[in-house]
Amino acid sequence: MTIFYSEEDEGYIAVVPELSECSAFGETEEEALEEVKTARYLWLETAKKERRKIPKPQGREMLKAVYKDILLSKTPSANK
Repeated sequence: MTIFYSEEDEGYIAVVPELSECSAFGETEEEALEEVKTARYLWLETAKKERRKIPKPQGREMLKAVYKDILLSKTPSANK
């Protein structure tokens, strides 16, 4: 999930990138997070009922790739 402040909306927007059009609004980050959790649950329940393909979460894989890049950049052989 990603949460960012929207000046246009004067509040926080939370999105689930893997789930098309799954987002929520909140006046605080915490409120946006709680709202997007509900939206995610409803999105997944609807997808199951309609037998739509549910994408695999990519967050952990992306985090692993970033962490790996950071570690590699800190090794002496990577700085040559």
